[in-house]
Amino acid sequence: MGVLTGLEPKTVFRYFEEICNIPHGSGNERQLSNYIKDFAEKRNLSCIQDEWNNIIVIKEATTGYEAEEPIILQGHMDMVAVKEPESDIDMSKDPLRLEIDGDYITARGTSLGGDDGIAVAYALALLDSNDIPHPCLEVIITVGEETGMDGAREIDLSMLKSKRLLNLDNEEEGILLTSCAGGARADCKLPVSLEKRRGITLKIQVSGLKGGHSGAEIIKEGGNANCIMGRVLDAIIQKTSASLVSIEGGLADNAIPIFCEAVIIVEKAEVNESFDIVSKIENDIQTELTIKDSGVTVSIKERRDYADITGIGYTASTNETASTETSEIQEEIYVNCLTPESMKKAVSYIMAMPNGIQAMSADVKNLVETSLNLGIMKLTGDTLLLEYSIRSSIESSKEALISKLKAISDLAGAEVEIRGDYPGWAYKQDSPLRDKMVRIYERMYGSKPRIEAIHAGLECGIISSKIKDLDCISYGPDMKDIHTTGEVLSISSVKRVWDYLLEILKDK
Repeated sequence: MGVLTGLEPKTVFRYFEEICNIPHGSGNERQLSNYIKDFAEKRNLSCIQDEWNNIIVIKEATTGYEAEEPIILQGHMDMVAVKEPESDIDMSKDPLRLEIDGDYITARGTSLGGDDGIAVAYALALLDSNDIPHPCLEVIITVGEETGMDGAREIDLSMLKSKRLLNLDNEEEGILLTSCAGGARADCKLPVSLEKRRGITLKIQVSGLKGGHSGAEIIKEGGNANCIMGRVLDAIIQKTSASLVSIEGGLADNAIPIFCEAVIIVEKAEVNESFDIVSKIENDIQTELTIKDSGVTVSIKERRDYADITGIGYTASTNETASTETSEIQEEIYVNCLTPESMKKAVSYIMAMPNGIQAMSADVKNLVETSLNLGIMKLTGDTLLLEYSIRSSIESSKEALISKLKAISDLAGAEVEIRGDYPGWAYKQDSPLRDKMVRIYERMYGSKPRIEAIHAGLECGIISSKIKDLDCISYGPDMKDIHTTGEVLSISSVKRVWDYLLEILKDK
């Protein structure tokens, strides 16, 4: 018996749990795509699986709805796969460990993937039904939404007939989304030089942050572990000869990073001073983020597990102790690290690059207009990589921000590669689908839904460019802290949105 057995609607939650048992992080969607294809074929439904693993399933109208205009139901099958540092789960192979906490479903130690697994579950439940009235359903389930919307960009939709699309990729019930920002990914690569150096290795960790979706949560202006680490390193090199051995932070460019770890090497006489510097900057950061991100911590300790430092060479005696007390300082070792010139350039580069909100909308209250998120930072061989997710509801502002990244990178001697560029989704003045959904919502709940724009990216913009005069609305159940290990999905909201969806399909 499954963890979600007994929850209503039963069929939706049964399929959601089956989806959670299939690894489907971005770039690893093949198994889930095959599952959906097999599902459709067993029910004799028309199904197309393209070379990208996108899926289109068509189910003909039920009796009495043959003359009604068809409707597209759309979501994506990939999830942002993040886990707590101490978790032993392999998200490329293992199922999620679902738990129920009151009205919420969560996954122990990992993200849940309610974004957008619940859309797939809704679609499968409808496709599996024999007693739900509906017009012809054209179901689109894409891949790679979380990493640049590659699936939506590549999918061929020329065979579809509908001019109405209901996107099920919204995380707040009661809101009809009618437009969204465009965006792009930027891979910024700074070449660095390495040298072998003798000294003491210290491990610095930034942790305890809330994180979140870089579109939906960036307005909260919480901490970014990668940016905080840049500040820590900058403070250390101002007063010591420290150099970087390794650094890695963040798991996805569109998730605000909650953890970053760096290993540095210093002279033995600089160990205590390094501890003092980190202690001071931790206090500074905690003071700055008291309200916005109160759980942040910055820690430092001696690095003893030398073999765990990926990609470096070392020389260490075999009888060294594992003490992390500064009064029992380890023997000096040799490691590969950045040269002094590269260290200064790398830290300056991190510090100079922008992050967070760049502009707020002048038209829509409390809407972020332009932002970027330093989601991934790591040292790989002789290259420091910074990966950004860039968003803006104004195309020219997005391009200007990309130009800024390129200008700073050019000064630093770095290269910038832009990928996953996708258009925004413009508000449609005349929207029969929106009018219908408002009318049904008022009838069911006695109040009007909110009509809003969103800073996060949705696939509606790309799909609208492929289907002329497409009328789109995005809607979905309540979720919190998506793209984080604290992600939760409301059970009661899933039921209400399901009931609402059935009324939308039933209405003529």
